[in-house]
Amino acid sequence: MKAEILAVGTELLLGDILNTNAQYLAKELAALGIEVYYQTVVGDNPKRLEETLYHAFSRADLVITTGGLGPTEDDLTKETAAKYFGEPLILDEKALAQIQVFFDRIGRTMTENNKKQAFVPEHNSVVMYNANGTAPGIIIEKDGKIIIMLPGPPKEVVPMFENQAKPYLANKQEFTFISRILRVASVGESAMEEMVKDLIDAQTNPTIAPYAKEGEALLRITAKAKDEEEANRLIDPVAVALKERLGKSVYAEGETNMETEVAKLLLAQKKTIAVAESCTGGEISSQLVRFPGISEVFLEGCVTYTNDAKMKRLGVSAQTLEKFGAVSEETAKEMAEGIARTSGAVIGIATTGVAGPDGGTDEKPVGLVYIGIYNNGAVEARGFHFAGNRNKIRERATFQALDWLRRKLQYEK
Repeated sequence: MKAEILAVGTELLLGDILNTNAQYLAKELAALGIEVYYQTVVGDNPKRLEETLYHAFSRADLVITTGGLGPTEDDLTKETAAKYFGEPLILDEKALAQIQVFFDRIGRTMTENNKKQAFVPEHNSVVMYNANGTAPGIIIEKDGKIIIMLPGPPKEVVPMFENQAKPYLANKQEFTFISRILRVASVGESAMEEMVKDLIDAQTNPTIAPYAKEGEALLRITAKAKDEEEANRLIDPVAVALKERLGKSVYAEGETNMETEVAKLLLAQKKTIAVAESCTGGEISSQLVRFPGISEVFLEGCVTYTNDAKMKRLGVSAQTLEKFGAVSEETAKEMAEGIARTSGAVIGIATTGVAGPDGGTDEKPVGLVYIGIYNNGAVEARGFHFAGNRNKIRERATFQALDWLRRKLQYEK
């Protein structure tokens, strides 16, 4: 089955909002084994919407739309689709009652134009009632073509697709497609691909696809099988081979992130931590405290931005700062040891560097960051060079610091 994702809304064309729906739907359709060849965005213009829908169906069996199901005159997705399929619209009393309940719940009066949302195609359709908003979604299937119309807000799109549209599509697939993601840290996409290229080239089912994300790379292993159990049997040996090849760089599987994995390791090992940051400005602390329950091990975080703060709060010596400078391996070590000592934490982690855009020299250029880790009485620091603007350098330094800590917790127990 070939699909096209059609996002309707002038606000998307103007860049006023980000089209996260398309990203979500593309991933979900790929997991179902449905090929998405095109993604299109069209404004709230009746003629252009009609032309775009007809063009989409000229090259796809399935079109999934988001937006254009609202109560106003320029919300015309449903009307345009009904015209394409030659289906009259009739009032759905259940949909109307649900819209009324929604307005009663929020303490507002339902206006006459909201009734427009309760009209649905008379034949060849499935109504997807909306528990999170006013507009019901609609599926029309006729003459070998399917349209799935979803509302615009992501908080409505995701549950409606997950609970109603996805099962509908899954029932039409002869096979299931199951994917597993390996998350790889501190190895670029191209370098990672070179390391496993022979494994990628040798695969037909499962397939292996590399992807790049900020600070990490992903490997998606996808198997085609009659059921999930068979798919996982196919995926398991491939995942093992990739992990053996990439070693310690594989930090997790599935939908997770580095801070989550580090937090879980700290909690499992009951190791307390404190953080002293300069160039990262609190980013490491911010990442860690996103994890629920981290207060059991996270003692404190300090942004010691100036030399005076490093000396007064962490005990970095004036001689070290004078001889080696704030951006140095020696200062990073003293910062990490100082925050651990003064907080009573088992682990101290520190960052100091040149985030830019100014302040760099030939000896210490923009992007140079030193990370220090104190762990059970031993302290070490390393220098890293990161590219990008000020915020990218800070983000990449944060990720690198957490990854280095993750490796220590996981492999140096």
